[in-house]
Amino acid sequence: MAMTFNSLSAQILSYLIRSDADTIAQIPNFISQAEQRICRESKNIGLEVYVTSAFLVGNPVITKPGRWRRSLSLNFGTGVGNNTRNQLALRKYEFLRNYWPDATKTAPPQFYCDYGYSHLLVAPTPDQAYPFEYSYLELPDPITVNNQTNWITNYAPDVFLYASLLEAVPFLQNDERVPLWQNMYQKGIESLNSQDDQRLLDRASNARSD
Repeated sequence: MAMTFNSLSAQILSYLIRSDADTIAQIPNFISQAEQRICRESKNIGLEVYVTSAFLVGNPVITKPGRWRRSLSLNFGTGVGNNTRNQLALRKYEFLRNYWPDATKTAPPQFYCDYGYSHLLVAPTPDQAYPFEYSYLELPDPITVNNQTNWITNYAPDVFLYASLLEAVPFLQNDERVPLWQNMYQKGIESLNSQDDQRLLDRASNARSD
């Protein structure tokens, strides 16, 4: 049976062997903190998303989508039907500022970088409203009573369970199972990261063959 917010809550209580009101009230916090831990410690939680929009002429700043975690690629279209794709190269912020110091001047973009947590910066500043495609890793929509499942419950339920139990540790008193939970959680995170490493190798291999 697939994991849900309700089933995970029941599992946590079962593992903790607790049924008091204070513990029950803390379950949503344990789950929320576990999600944050997994997102911090995993390289990729599986949510690769592609969005399309268009550059604004004279504006080098793009707002990132909600729940953004990491940029993957950015390209824009030119030519007949905008079917010729032009890949922007990812560079550091300092490189972009040195390469295109006067943001009021415009030309077809060639580079991009993260510009704080919520924005991207491109250089040169766009001279036309080129349609672009942006790919990125997205944080999962948190699970709640009203949103019972997400990517983590579907594809890494064991990691979710042990992360939640570890977040409950400060609520416990010298539970001898904590090292076991930590070991099981670590194995799960390492497995997720190993899968991500392979995905990145496959992406690089495909890029070299293109």
